[in-house]
Amino acid sequence: MTVALVEDIRQRLTAALQPVELDVVDEGYKHIGHANEGKGHFHVRIVSAAFAGQLPIKRHRLVYAALGDLMEQGIHALSIDAKAPH
Repeated sequence: MTVALVEDIRQRLTAALQPVELDVVDEGYKHIGHANEGKGHFHVRIVSAAFAGQLPIKRHRLVYAALGDLMEQGIHALSIDAKAPH
């Protein structure tokens, strides 16, 4: 399930934000024993021109919008490192 979810996250972010760099990491193992037994915990590191001139909150909103229903159905927690290219 999580491999498919990681790929879904990757595809949605790529389609919406055309990143020049993208890493999606399943961090569920760090949350075993917590709510939802560590399922659906991810870290996204993304570099995209879409973030140029945007404040961090706007960058996060763009990521959430790109992920759409995954934020309610498959993702329990998401940490985001969103940057514009240098």
